[in-house]
Amino acid sequence: MGTPDFAVASLDALIKEELQVVAAITAPDKPAGRGLQPMQSAVKKFATAHQIPVLQPEKLKDPVFLQQLASLKADIQVVVAFRMLPEVVWNMPPLGTINVHASLLPQYRGAAPIHRAIMNGEKTTGVTIFRLQHAIDTGGILMQESVPIGEKQTVGELYEVLSRSGAKLLVKTIHLLAAGEVQEQPQDTFISGNLHSAPKIVNEDCHINWNKSAQEIYNQIRGLSPYPGAMTLLEGKTLKIFSGTIKNTSPSVDPGTMITDGKSSIDFACKDGWIEVESLQLEGKKRMLTAEFLRGYRLPKAPSL
Repeated sequence: MGTPDFAVASLDALIKEELQVVAAITAPDKPAGRGLQPMQSAVKKFATAHQIPVLQPEKLKDPVFLQQLASLKADIQVVVAFRMLPEVVWNMPPLGTINVHASLLPQYRGAAPIHRAIMNGEKTTGVTIFRLQHAIDTGGILMQESVPIGEKQTVGELYEVLSRSGAKLLVKTIHLLAAGEVQEQPQDTFISGNLHSAPKIVNEDCHINWNKSAQEIYNQIRGLSPYPGAMTLLEGKTLKIFSGTIKNTSPSVDPGTMITDGKSSIDFACKDGWIEVESLQLEGKKRMLTAEFLRGYRLPKAPSL
């Protein structure tokens, strides 16, 4: 049960391990693009290519869907980046339903654990396989594996690493479950210090507050790159910043002040330093490197500060 490409790695691992995948459950096709043509989820595309039956229920309590699900006689259900399941679904198979979550639970429960970990400046995250229960992301933990976060790593890069790590750990967990060799542990036993949550990224999370430290802003930029992108304003237009570097020189101007040499650099002042922009996208334009952008967009040149 999954929808985005993050879930595809787990489905691929199950197939390669020659475990019998009786069906893939994913989101209904959604209109997309200028022609509003039906767009299939990444999971549906992959499952169809591998001759796996696909179910796309609008409502998970639909009696027709529940009958179809029961007829599959699955031993276990695997959830990876899907929606919240009702008990009638997650409690159906004899081995229950397990979830692949991209954090070291109970830390970063919620929809955006990868984004939030980077934005908060974490040095380590990981993947957790846990058993579903009523409250979201709170079920007993079966297995965990830590993954380091690189100092320059973006959410897009970490996303790929965690999808592969989660897939490997999933296969290992299923084999141990089938053999009765894994013990479920309550999440309470893993709590140490304050818990961080991982709510869905909303528009407010993307706006850069230049009154923050350069490190905080740098973490925000890489924690939102490539999607949805950290945003600021440039001459009244929305500017997304996808990558940059920190300059520790103390600014003598107000936070948010932009300076450029007009050729290859755009810098923004922060509370305690500067962010030098490396790649960006101005409203109505494509993503590009700063030097490429400045070749086609004239900004008022500021004196050296």
